[in-house]
Amino acid sequence: MTEHLLHLPHADGSPLHVSDVAPQLGDVVTVRVRVPHDATGAPGATAVSVRVLRDGEPAWSTAEVDRTDDDATWWRAPVTVVNPVTRYRFLLSGPPASTAGAYAWLNGTGLHARDVTDVADFRLVAQPAVPDWVSDAVVYQVFPDRFARSASADERAVPDWAVAAGWDDEVAHTGPLTGTQLFGGDLAGIAEHLDHLVELGATVLYLTPFFPARSNHRYDASTFDHVDPLLGGDEALTVLVEAAHARGLRVMGDLTTNHTGDAHEWFTAAQADAGAPEAGFFFFDQHPDGYASWLGVRSLPKLDQSSSALRERLYDGPTSVVARWLDAGLDAWRIDVANMTGRHGAQDLAHDVARTVVATARAARPDAWVLAEHGHDAGGDLQGDGWHGTMDYAGFTRPVWQWLHEGDALGRSFFGAPSSTPTLPAHAVVATMREVHAQMPWRSQVASSLHLDSHDVARFRTAVGGGGSGGISSAGRERHLAGLALQMALPGVPTVFAGDEIGLTGVDGEHSRTPFPWHRRGEWDAQTLAAYRTWTALRRECVALRRGGLRWVHAGQDALTFLREHPDQRVLVHVARAAHPPVTLPLRALGVAGEQQVRVLHGAPAQASGDLLLLPAGGPAASAYVLG
Repeated sequence: MTEHLLHLPHADGSPLHVSDVAPQLGDVVTVRVRVPHDATGAPGATAVSVRVLRDGEPAWSTAEVDRTDDDATWWRAPVTVVNPVTRYRFLLSGPPASTAGAYAWLNGTGLHARDVTDVADFRLVAQPAVPDWVSDAVVYQVFPDRFARSASADERAVPDWAVAAGWDDEVAHTGPLTGTQLFGGDLAGIAEHLDHLVELGATVLYLTPFFPARSNHRYDASTFDHVDPLLGGDEALTVLVEAAHARGLRVMGDLTTNHTGDAHEWFTAAQADAGAPEAGFFFFDQHPDGYASWLGVRSLPKLDQSSSALRERLYDGPTSVVARWLDAGLDAWRIDVANMTGRHGAQDLAHDVARTVVATARAARPDAWVLAEHGHDAGGDLQGDGWHGTMDYAGFTRPVWQWLHEGDALGRSFFGAPSSTPTLPAHAVVATMREVHAQMPWRSQVASSLHLDSHDVARFRTAVGGGGSGGISSAGRERHLAGLALQMALPGVPTVFAGDEIGLTGVDGEHSRTPFPWHRRGEWDAQTLAAYRTWTALRRECVALRRGGLRWVHAGQDALTFLREHPDQRVLVHVARAAHPPVTLPLRALGVAGEQQVRVLHGAPAQASGDLLLLPAGGPAASAYVLG
């Protein structure tokens, strides 16, 4: 039998705890904290105060009892939104034997019987709201060269930089062919398979770059003014976007604001003439061949964000690249290497870039979503007035891998992490998740994308031990589907890399860029595909999974349990990586009267025993229950 966490006080930034998740300066917002009763049924706290930072100085307000039920007391307090980002946390006090003890702080990382710093405070953000549709989104990521090839692709000549490959050829993931092997997927091919996305339950098509370049990944753009003719050109994008919109799908583009390719028209103009305006777009220490580049890769010259002319062309204003393609029909942007954009030595303009990109996107399309790539802790770049969210590698992907991976997958395929990284227990990965997310506003967490993998890391099926042709391995599949449950049930935007839903494998990022085997359906993992369709349907059905708060209920070695709570629904989720000691939860603490108020949403049923709820002890597995 394992200890639960239901006795701990809880607050977060969701509608259950914050009266206005998108306030304006000067608004008074009611914040709420839930304090469970102690084992005797007595109040867990006798007094609650709220500490708010106003213009950098702490101020205090006294909380009042909002309501009391059988298992907890809810306290409320007013917080005036004085600053664009207003930080607050709760101070709970009571008898030494109470839930809170004589003195305890509650912040984003949990309850602390000691003083804490401000870094994990809750936050109210007085900035234009994240587009409402993002909370309901499921994203499907496509690498255009490898998803689908239309008949018209046969009519296009192979460029001089490329080596043509057949759709069934092995992907070159090391050596000189890595960036030049061209399979010939195009936008018309994607358009032909949009029904697959709809049937899967996706709502957003995310395209990695579609600009002309001299590589198959196209992060080395030669212009931002046109769509690569190899993909079908500008007209093909127009047709694809219209076809996607007709099916209810939004479309996200991928833009490199940190660098261009060395064949980009701006860079060639800069090299040709040191006095050209474009020469100020890059960092030259010796013209024309001494220039800064992304991580020393000479084909990716780095952009100098101090140039106002560059900003106007790329992301500042209605004629910029950012605005132009939103005007042309895109609904969102993913910003490549956002964590490095505007940062170079002593220069740090990253926040200014983020603010300007988002302001331009909003002016072009008021409901545009702007997502930032960030491979590690993004908290410092997500403070409300810039990027809406991040690719949540630090707060989701890596912790999930650390819990579910097998062998040295983390070492050889996760952004160069050392192979000594161990498999960690659930309580350790939950601690990481809480720590990462406590450093960003709730609105940024829920607008961040949840990836089991992407085009930059190994396939999740490989990481969890699912090798072989098509990746159809029973043990690997079960761990994969445990990860899928976390992806679909935790706060954030689930983002599926094309092929994960049929069990594709890949040992590193380049190897994961696998041509989609449309003509080999017999190799698809039908059970995995069915599970993806089931989980996207559950997420669509359950407002708590899309818009609810997050309360951790249990985290042990091989199992973790959490509640997603919304004013209209509560869902309990239990995920295990292996068979584990029974997890039992007090029915009263769950706010339910008995087993009849625990409806199975997915997986195995839970069993009531007296006043306890016994969760399934098998694994790898995932179960979910609607409470009440």
